[in-house]
Amino acid sequence: MRGLRLPPVAEKYRIRAFLTAGMAISPAVPWQVEILNQAVASEIAGLPADMQARFVQLMERIRSVGLEGISEPIAKQLEGTLWELRLTGRDGIARAMHVAATGLRVVVVRAFVNTQKTARAEIDLALERARDIK
Repeated sequence: MRGLRLPPVAEKYRIRAFLTAGMAISPAVPWQVEILNQAVASEIAGLPADMQARFVQLMERIRSVGLEGISEPIAKQLEGTLWELRLTGRDGIARAMHVAATGLRVVVVRAFVNTQKTARAEIDLALERARDIK
């Protein structure tokens, strides 16, 4: 099978399959991940250690491949430009809410341990914090 060349149609199909498989090409300029303020940094620091590790892992993925590299069920759009990242760990589930800002930036505006569906008060607080982000 060495040196076997696929016909053009098969090559085209393989490329289409690759592009539709959810794989993203790494952007030339990496994304920036920012934490809005000290309050949000304290919220992240207050998460259990395994959830903090998952948060760092997802932030590194965003930096390297962008938001396209994360999809449901890990990321979900909540309202407008507000998105949540679902962080799972031994102690349960946590959420980190973020907005995409101009210039390939992601700004984390809220982090908390969650037990069920995200409460409306949490969404409202995140939207209030994200109001002035450009």
